[in-house]
Amino acid sequence: MTLIISAMDNDGTEPDHARSLEGLIDKADISGVIHSYCYHFDRAEDDSVLALFTDDAVVDYGPDVPTLTGRAEIHEMVSRGLADFFAATSHHVSNIMVHFEAPDQATSICYLYAWHRYQDGRPNSELWGQYHHAFRRVGDGWKISSLILRAAGSDLFHRDKMHPIGRR
Repeated sequence: MTLIISAMDNDGTEPDHARSLEGLIDKADISGVIHSYCYHFDRAEDDSVLALFTDDAVVDYGPDVPTLTGRAEIHEMVSRGLADFFAATSHHVSNIMVHFEAPDQATSICYLYAWHRYQDGRPNSELWGQYHHAFRRVGDGWKISSLILRAAGSDLFHRDKMHPIGRR
């Protein structure tokens, strides 16, 4: 049974999933997945990061990096980065906006601040940007099916080219 928060939308139609109690719970769960990605990445827990993705997920960290397709490619890149490239990271997300395509599919955009310390001794870097996600509900909850990193700006970041956030 789905509890409806509002009896009717402004146009007199039935409310959609996002405005139901289940939809509000799903938004909280999706936000939890985003926060878990940051938490486990910062703790260098590659297997826990990988568990947040669908088997067929696609990750695009920017035009200087090949697009990763499937959990094996994602795991290889994340594991290598956490073990050999980053000495420490700190990811902070805010302004999480979730849109439901269907009750079991959603997209989100959230703002990102990320700080990086490198193992090779280069100066620490900062990145300001956004994560653009797609999510799919699977047997054990919401999983990331797509992640695109977009940048508004950076200071000493390790990539020269990034996808822009899309300012108009």
